[in-house]
Amino acid sequence: MTPPSSAQVTEAPDTSLTVNPDEQTFRQRAYAALLDPHIEDNLHKPIEKWIGILIVANLLALVLENVNEIYTPYAKWFHYFDVFSVVIFTIEYLTRLYLAPEDHEFKRSSSPHLKYIRSPFAIIDLLAVAPFYLQAFIPVDLRALRLLRLLRILKLFRVLIPAWREFVVANRGRTFRQKIHALVYPSEYGGELHHLFDNFIALWVVISVVAVVLESVQGIHYVLNIEFIVLDALAVGIFTIEYCLRIYSSVESPGMAHPIWGRLKQAKTLPSLIDLLAIMPFFLEAFLHHLLDLRFLRVFRLLRLLKLTRYTGSTKTLSIVVVREWPVLAGSAFVMLLLVILTASLGYLFEHEAQPEKFENIPQAIYWAVITLASVGYGDISPVTPMGRLMTIILALLGIGIFAIPAAILSSAFTDQLRIEREALKKSLHEMLGDGILSEEEREHLHHEAKRLHLSKEEVNQLIAQARKAYEKEHDLQGMPLHKIAANPELAVEHFKHVLGEMRQLALLTDLGKFDQIAAEKKRLTEGEQEIWLKLQS
Repeated sequence: MTPPSSAQVTEAPDTSLTVNPDEQTFRQRAYAALLDPHIEDNLHKPIEKWIGILIVANLLALVLENVNEIYTPYAKWFHYFDVFSVVIFTIEYLTRLYLAPEDHEFKRSSSPHLKYIRSPFAIIDLLAVAPFYLQAFIPVDLRALRLLRLLRILKLFRVLIPAWREFVVANRGRTFRQKIHALVYPSEYGGELHHLFDNFIALWVVISVVAVVLESVQGIHYVLNIEFIVLDALAVGIFTIEYCLRIYSSVESPGMAHPIWGRLKQAKTLPSLIDLLAIMPFFLEAFLHHLLDLRFLRVFRLLRLLKLTRYTGSTKTLSIVVVREWPVLAGSAFVMLLLVILTASLGYLFEHEAQPEKFENIPQAIYWAVITLASVGYGDISPVTPMGRLMTIILALLGIGIFAIPAAILSSAFTDQLRIEREALKKSLHEMLGDGILSEEEREHLHHEAKRLHLSKEEVNQLIAQARKAYEKEHDLQGMPLHKIAANPELAVEHFKHVLGEMRQLALLTDLGKFDQIAAEKKRLTEGEQEIWLKLQS
């Protein structure tokens, strides 16, 4: 068996169209570009994504339409948005209907268009737009029309059902707890359903935080008071269920197998503490409001925003950088603290008699020293004596450099850490190509890491090309020194087979009579070599 050639060192094969693009019909090209889920880098995933966003926006619009204070002044814009949504959904429906003969699900049918119309997804798509067209011919009450428009949420099943089927197949034979773990934690068993679960939680985090911010506006809070209460209760319910699922299934994670201590260990991790802080204010206020005034806890609901750190690798990279550079950061922080206390003491000494109400004591002078060092300069406290002003000038100049040190350290270390992780990704890619094939799981891991490290698609393809060239060069036995081949038994076997094959070709192509005559006359071959030659001829 010869080493894999460059044609063999490829990604796992896909099921894309094998027909020459020049020989495809317009419908085939349109389906391949727009809706074929088996083709990478087409518009299928972006279309599904933006259709999903439009569905969520429609649900939000339906909620806001029930608030007269919002709907009445902007009724025209709500109508325009509804028309826009119906146009998009109609175009989607007609496009899928037109391309049904190319769809893998309907193409074998004698009437692909009719089979598509009768399919569950097509019925859902039709129900999403039918109420709008019905009102043009049948008088429909506005409230009933809004209720019918809720049917658009059913369009989300187009994404959910395939993800659910994939999840069921991947987790066949596994326990209920293992399935819950695959749903809420990243693993090879989660698939697309895990990503949808993460997106669902992230969406509710954003909705919840936006609601907390808007609730602080008195005019909005007065109008949407009930809606904010219901929304907060729903968010807390969702986050509580998520927290319980994570704690319950955490024993399936490596190092947390103990039913009690494993869950306690998970509860003490930073992501779990953030999840707990996201729901704690609600329950404390609900159960202890008769004992204490805990309305101030509502502002801590903004901590839910920290839940989004679970879905980005930037915070992980930053935490690694801070831990690695902590000695230098601690040193610069000590210098800043020393400088702040020293200048605050001098400021108190020089300015206390001139401004006793502003430089009343050293702690108050510390506030002045910090805002001066940080080059903020609010101006509420400023020196009036010559020595105080001279010291302020020196302090401001020192602050430019002193406060810039930690920022420069973090910036440089963050860039360096990204470089280290990218080099690690390259090494991992070389290991993935050890067998000459980039599997589907390896490709998914590669794209996930590339996204975390902010690598573009072109850079990823360039890395793959470099890894392939390195693999081909590593397995090019003809240009490799013999001692390196001998050092690797696997390569030695391949090289032996290669040399033996060349010897067989020599025995087939040369003039055997003249070869034997020359070898016998000049005694070019030993008895052992002659025996091998005779075996090759046979």
